[in-house]
Amino acid sequence: MSTEDVHDELIVEEYTKGLVGPEVEWAGTVADGGTVRTHTPPACWGPMITPSFKGGHEVTRPIAVEGATVGDAIAIHLRDIEVTSVATSTGTMSPREGAFGEDPFVDHVCPECGAKWPETVVEGTGEDAIRCAECGAEASPFAFEYGITTVFDEDREVGITVDADAAHDLALRAEEAAALPENAEQHPILLYEPSEMPGTLGHLRPFVGNIGSTPPIEMPDSHNAGDFGQNLVGAEHDWGLTEDELAQRTDGHMDVNAVRPGAVLIVPVAVEGGGIYVGDMHANQGDGELALHTTDVSGWTEFDVEVIEGLDIDGPLLLPNESDLSYISAPYSDDDVDRGRALGAEYDVDVETDVGPIQVIGSGETINAATENAYDRAESLLGMSTGEIRTRATFTGEVEVGRLPGVVQLSLLVPMDVLADRGIDHLVREQYGL
Repeated sequence: MSTEDVHDELIVEEYTKGLVGPEVEWAGTVADGGTVRTHTPPACWGPMITPSFKGGHEVTRPIAVEGATVGDAIAIHLRDIEVTSVATSTGTMSPREGAFGEDPFVDHVCPECGAKWPETVVEGTGEDAIRCAECGAEASPFAFEYGITTVFDEDREVGITVDADAAHDLALRAEEAAALPENAEQHPILLYEPSEMPGTLGHLRPFVGNIGSTPPIEMPDSHNAGDFGQNLVGAEHDWGLTEDELAQRTDGHMDVNAVRPGAVLIVPVAVEGGGIYVGDMHANQGDGELALHTTDVSGWTEFDVEVIEGLDIDGPLLLPNESDLSYISAPYSDDDVDRGRALGAEYDVDVETDVGPIQVIGSGETINAATENAYDRAESLLGMSTGEIRTRATFTGEVEVGRLPGVVQLSLLVPMDVLADRGIDHLVREQYGL
């Protein structure tokens, strides 16, 4: 890596077609301490209805961070998210029989001519608009079970669901309304023009659903997580994995709605340079992403990067905005400290007051499995027993559901000397003004 190849600021507007891994073409290298701006198209529904994609998202090409080596970690300081779409469609899904083999997100096939990952063209609007370029058959792997089309106000603070006439108008100008970036290759989901539940008002708070580091093995971008990734275990298509191989995931696909401006996300370095990638921006989402999909949008994400040498984690850590922490896991106030010390003096106990909050991301086939994964990761990070982790997380934290069926945030307050031993105390102090 030569000096002239390293950028203090890097803009990324090129994407993969659904895959992440060390062999995917990289976007460039940013300096340690540098800034990245990514321009990303909607994920989930657009790539899902585009059969040439080999994963369920359209994420950026990976970005190398100067000096990041395997066993390090990279702190991603999220500075800004700007939604550029004016509308999107979403809802619950219904896979289409015959349009896929084992996995409707990965293993696509034309139901008539049998072409694998067929190229497609758009004919009109509606759920039958995606057609095989070879034989003309309806080829999209997904339809809506229940679908909505949502429009946003100018400030992207609220959205409403619209009726059939408005949804059809948006479908006629789908690429424009979705604000698809120039290099995006997906079909916009607005083409499907769903219109159930019109007139529903919702709060917007944008975040990034798939942001993280490159795993050491190639896999579909939407499956770089312990829950979605279970569909790869034992699969006979090109991305079938063993359980041990799935354990090499880096959990970029979290759908944790606290991954928004002001948060710090710390991710493992599993390949030289780290390979940070970004995608799956959402206009909003409640905890759990209960429909399994939400308001996918185009937009810009800006973040700074910082290499943390030797942290050696196998999954993400999150330092959310303080407003996203619960009362139990929030930093102590001066009054809390005074009361705690007075109580300690009464009972002759030294009281831990120099502590800070962290969230350990866990993923697995189920919420219980994801929580166990978070326990394991916290034990390894902090050098504590399972019993201590569970007890601290009960007394000074909790488990929050990022996504069903299996992504969680394990919150707990941790003594600062323990965080110092791991080289991340400065991040926690800076994040929470400690």
